[in-house]
Amino acid sequence: MEVAFKRIRRNWQLYLLFLPPLAYVLVFNYYPMYGAQIAFKDFNAVQGIWGSDWVGLKHFEQFVQSYEFWRVMRNTLLLSLYSLLVGFPFPIILALGLNYASNRFFKRTVQMVTYAPHFISVVVIVGLMSQLLNPRLGVVNRILEVLGYEAINFMGKPELFKTLYVLSDVWQNVGFACIIYLAALSGIDPAQHEAAIMDGGSIPRRMWHIDLPGIMPVAVIIFILGMGGILSTGFEKVLLMQNPLNYQTSEVIDTYVYKVGLVSVMPNYSYSTAIGLFKSLIGLVLLIGVNRFAKKINQESLW
Repeated sequence: MEVAFKRIRRNWQLYLLFLPPLAYVLVFNYYPMYGAQIAFKDFNAVQGIWGSDWVGLKHFEQFVQSYEFWRVMRNTLLLSLYSLLVGFPFPIILALGLNYASNRFFKRTVQMVTYAPHFISVVVIVGLMSQLLNPRLGVVNRILEVLGYEAINFMGKPELFKTLYVLSDVWQNVGFACIIYLAALSGIDPAQHEAAIMDGGSIPRRMWHIDLPGIMPVAVIIFILGMGGILSTGFEKVLLMQNPLNYQTSEVIDTYVYKVGLVSVMPNYSYSTAIGLFKSLIGLVLLIGVNRFAKKINQESLW
């Protein structure tokens, strides 16, 4: 104990810098777990959390047996898997392309153009989409009409919701996501490329046999983390893109919890908390399962 105290006293500046993020995690990540117990209670604001009656798994059973369960779960899983499968390879492809770009001006221009959308607000992104895809005044529909096609209400078609969501998400985040892969590529030993060039290896061959294996550990870690949050879709963006016409395919767990727990005429806090906890438990199981699978195939893992 005395040794630990001396260490803290000797490096007090480092511990002082560590205090703000520690406080943030404790206040916003761990303290809210105290309220998660209302998922197992009939929460009453007058009686408080401790005074409310325990009901066990009642709210979980209510959600699983509800007519909304399969539709919400299907929409959430399809949207998350679509985002993961489409969005996962694009940063890798962009990073590989930028890594071999010889023109510095071109490389920096592409980086700036692809990084910039990440810092645009989701509200602005959805607003741009609504304006560009507007069936009466949108540029896209004006072009379609000039080409002889009829205008399409893109934002109102349920079958197009997931594609619009995923493609706009790729456009917004692909540049920022590729930074990690560029950093991993910079850590590859240049001697491997020099040897490959001496042996007559082309750029595609070097990408396949040197670059991809070199960044695979990082890619596996990112994939594992993505699987852990597979039920956590972009709540704000989904909510902003929702309308009565596409509601059939756009209602996901996060928006359903928001409507049941906050904007409903009779908010059900216990029921909405149970749904959120159910989502977190599924994500935890998937995270552990994918991590264990990665270890079995001799890949990098979180633990």
